[in-house]
Amino acid sequence: MQQNQLIQSIEKEHLKADLPAFNVGDTISVHTRIIEGDKERLQVFTGTVIARKGSGLSTTVSLYRVSYGSGMERVFLLHSPRVSKIEVLKMGKVRKAKLYYLRGVSGKAAKVKEQLGPKKVKAAVKPIEQEG
Repeated sequence: MQQNQLIQSIEKEHLKADLPAFNVGDTISVHTRIIEGDKERLQVFTGTVIARKGSGLSTTVSLYRVSYGSGMERVFLLHSPRVSKIEVLKMGKVRKAKLYYLRGVSGKAAKVKEQLGPKKVKAAVKPIEQEG
């Protein structure tokens, strides 16, 4: 077995299966587990997806939102045990793969059109199982 196949087989055990399908431009809320002392609570971060990077276990998503007049950007590992739930609130209609231009704009320029009706979502990439 090659080293790459060995790594993929180990990573496959840790991948989350309950992630919703979302793309860049969508507005999602990510529920993360925060540990404070001996207590654990959930914190929700809601924002617009401006980038998706990586593949497999190291897939990250960058969310951006403006709150109290300042922009906040946060990067989440999708398959992290700290991420408990992801909800898709709105589907956006965009023509770019990365929406970094949203960082510096405000008002109507920062608006992403909403996708109405069913959206064609790329199927999740599943590893090819080899016979053998």
